[in-house]
Amino acid sequence: MDGGGGKRSRSERPYKGIRMRKWGKWVAEIREPNKRSRIWLGSYSTPVAAARAYDTAVYHLRGPTARLNFPDLVGDGGGCAGGGVDADMSAASIRKKAIEVGAMVDALETRTVINDQDHATVLVPSSGFKACWFEEKPDLNKKPEPEDPDAAGDW
Repeated sequence: MDGGGGKRSRSERPYKGIRMRKWGKWVAEIREPNKRSRIWLGSYSTPVAAARAYDTAVYHLRGPTARLNFPDLVGDGGGCAGGGVDADMSAASIRKKAIEVGAMVDALETRTVINDQDHATVLVPSSGFKACWFEEKPDLNKKPEPEDPDAAGDW
């Protein structure tokens, strides 16, 4: 009988500090140093976003010697820069920074950019559906055209 303590495959847990819920969301959490408590780092759509949230937290807790999922992204301003071990950083402030980074990465990972001829850059969800009208970015260098050509002089 398997006690569940065996090694998990790399495909199940692609990054350190994250796990996948039954319904497909990825979550990140980290244990506080010298304590039994954990810091909840959020729930994300992608494993990369959860791993970046974990990296931010572990960097702020353990400093530049921490083992990160993305060590090459430490100095790019992506949430880890300017951190390190800081005595006055509370669990709440570490959680806040990690969630900010994770949410930003999650938003970037779940969207794709398409260049449309009628509009400048249009953000489209990765599912392939067209963005709503308020997500479209109009070309501000073009003169706006009226919706009804007969009503052009009625202003």
